Amino acid sequence: MSKVIYKVINQIGYITVNRPDVLNCFDYETLCELQEVIDAVYSDGEIRVVIFTGAGEKAFSAGADLKERKSLNDAEVRRNVKAIRDVFNSIAGLPQPTMAAVNGYALGGGFEWLLSCDFAIAAEGVSLGLTETSWAIIPGAGGTQRLPRLIGEMKAKELIFTAKKLTAEEACQLGILLKVVPRDRLMSACEELAANIMKNGPIAVKQAKYAIDQGMNTDLQTGMAIEGKAYELTIPTQDRSEALLAFSERRKARFTGE
Repeated sequence: MSKVIYKVINQIGYITVNRPDVLNCFDYETLCELQEVIDAVYSDGEIRVVIFTGAGEKAFSAGADLKERKSLNDAEVRRNVKAIRDVFNSIAGLPQPTMAAVNGYALGGGFEWLLSCDFAIAAEGVSLGLTETSWAIIPGAGGTQRLPRLIGEMKAKELIFTAKKLTAEEACQLGILLKVVPRDRLMSACEELAANIMKNGPIAVKQAKYAIDQGMNTDLQTGMAIEGKAYELTIPTQDRSEALLAFSERRKARFTGE
């Protein structure tokens, strides 16, 4: 049975970690499968939005597979940590907008997984947290870097140093989640956001994401230069011409990503 399920419906890529019996924890094999899927998504120009989730109803992901981790030597632990860091960096680097449909526990590496996405929407009642210090380690897949950039240094330090678990509502108030919805509305809420994104020019959305992501890690003037170059790439597109034509003809634009 595949540990990662991947399907494409109406230009949305759905990626599910399929280990519900162990709370969708990441062992090395799962990380390798997930990396292969992400590599395929990256080069697929037909995919407009990507939605990640965990199988079952208990967990988005509870992080590293501690049963496997207990059996590894130090070199294998370093291999696994590098693999999870690399795959989450690959998710963060996807040109398409990405969403985490947080259907249950998002702890440790599971929390870092949602931090690597552009948006996270959670079901009511879920629990989230970077709990690594309670295991005498630290977040090793981006948590110490992405969380402070998202919610500020002081609050991120509190959550990481104390290994505090948050409710979905608390995480939403901090800006970690975009919204919290009833469990039976979780996937439809993600798909509604996807639909609103997909109304717009595909190239423009990708370039906007690129400009934001690259600009956030530099000074304002460098960011403005990045924005300018990203804008330049939209000018010669057929979609931009189609938008102007549709406006003059008082109809909805039909974007093709060209």
